[in-house]
Amino acid sequence: MSTKQHLVCQHIENISRDALEKYQAIIQRYVRRRTGVYALYRRNKLYYVGLAGNLRSRLKSHLRDRHRDSWDRFSVYLTIGDTHLKELETLILRIVKPVGNQQKGKFPRSEDMRRRLSSDIKGQQKKEWQALMGKSFKEKVEKRKSLEIGKVAVLADLIEGPIKLRSRYKGKLVKASVRRDGKIRFKSKLFTSPSLAGAAACNRRSCNGWTFWQFERARGEWVSLDELRK
Repeated sequence: MSTKQHLVCQHIENISRDALEKYQAIIQRYVRRRTGVYALYRRNKLYYVGLAGNLRSRLKSHLRDRHRDSWDRFSVYLTIGDTHLKELETLILRIVKPVGNQQKGKFPRSEDMRRRLSSDIKGQQKKEWQALMGKSFKEKVEKRKSLEIGKVAVLADLIEGPIKLRSRYKGKLVKASVRRDGKIRFKSKLFTSPSLAGAAACNRRSCNGWTFWQFERARGEWVSLDELRK
C-alpha cells in the first residue's frame, strides 16, 4: 500500500446551481465541516475560485452574496487537511485569473526571482559584450585564479551579488556571507577564497571550501558552492 498522502480525497465537478438549491441538504451533508477548494462557473467559463475551512457554509453563502447572479455551475475538491490549501488557492488564482476574484493572493515564503533573473541577464550580457570586444570572460577568470589566492577574491567573477553561505561542522551550523566583491566574511574577518574561509571555520590549516560551504540557490534550497563553477 502506498504511504504517500494525497491532497484531494473526494470531488464533484460541473454540478448545476439548481442541484445545490434543490438538494442542498444532500450536498451539504457531503461537504459538512470539510476543507477544500471550490470553483464557480458561468456558462462553462470559470468565474470564481475559493477555499474554505467549512465548505458547507461557504457554498450556501454564494447563493445570496454578491456572486449570487454570476454563476450557474460549481465544482468542489475536498482535501485532506489544510496545510497547503491557501497556497493552492493562490496558485490557481495567479494562473487562471478568474474574473470574480478581486485578489490574486501571495506566496509568503516563496522567492520572487524576477530581480535575480534581471541580474543574471545583465551578467550574461556583460560576458557577451566582453567576448564581442575581444575580452574573453573565461580567460579573465583563469587569469584571476592564477594570481595569489590571498590577494584576489576568487568568487568575484562567479557571483552577481551578495550571497549567504553555511556549513555544518561537528554538529554545529556555521554561517558566512559573500560580499559583492567576492570576499567572504566570517566572524568579522574577510577571506578571498572559500577554502581560506573554510579552514578558519574548521580551525584547520586547509579545507576544500568549495565542498565545505553551501549557498542558497533558491529560498530553502542549499547546494554545494562548487555548483557555481559548473
